[in-house]
Amino acid sequence: MCNFTWNLDTHVAAIYRKSGYLHAIETIRAQGFESFIGLEREIALLCANTESFLFRDLGVNVLLWGARGSGKSSLIKALLLKYAHKGLRILQIEKEDLEKLPELLDILRQKSHKIIVFCDDLSFENDEKSYKTLKSVLEGGLESFPLNVRFYATSNRRHLLPEFHEENEIFGHQGNEDKISLSDRFALCIGFYTSGNTEYLEILKGYFETKEGALPQDWEYITKIALQYASQKGSRNPRTAAQFYALYQSGLLEFL
Repeated sequence: MCNFTWNLDTHVAAIYRKSGYLHAIETIRAQGFESFIGLEREIALLCANTESFLFRDLGVNVLLWGARGSGKSSLIKALLLKYAHKGLRILQIEKEDLEKLPELLDILRQKSHKIIVFCDDLSFENDEKSYKTLKSVLEGGLESFPLNVRFYATSNRRHLLPEFHEENEIFGHQGNEDKISLSDRFALCIGFYTSGNTEYLEILKGYFETKEGALPQDWEYITKIALQYASQKGSRNPRTAAQFYALYQSGLLEFL
């Protein structure tokens, strides 16, 4: 059994450690929803589900999937800034520790707070079997999922496992269908897609604009370097925009 040392009244988040205890997080690294550009629909869906969970004892398990660096994990963290004072708590667990999830749920279901169990970058390779534990826990086991817990995950893959067919004479593609059905356990799947130049520069503009809506006088030069930087990184996404802005603030633009 896990050593439950997390005081939910004093710490709004914790991480499960492999040695079997919950590490309470002292400082949360998160940014508010207002800092995300071009994700209004995704934010609205995520918040609506979370509020349904918090205030109506409803809501569903959520999978945020899609392009890397598009803000999936950051949106989960932003939930704490908005809803921690309403009783929301988040427990992060690594994919490698999912076999401990049933034990954790035994403990969490006894708590009065509403808790999101968060797994970042969730995906499985073909030789991994831990997905069966998650599949059973989410939907399919004898015991119902705790009313005060929801499972939120992020992944670069829509179906969480490599998609190829394992054919055999009797069952055809059933082996692959069994793995793909894991993503079907998430009632709400929110997709995130690769940004083009226009979307990337709109995100970047959100960092550079002053409260009065003004941009730096050398904005044309900045956008030129920003696009070059994105090409070097191989992606035009919110993470790349945030990294470029950090370089700008650090006075490193001339070296790019």
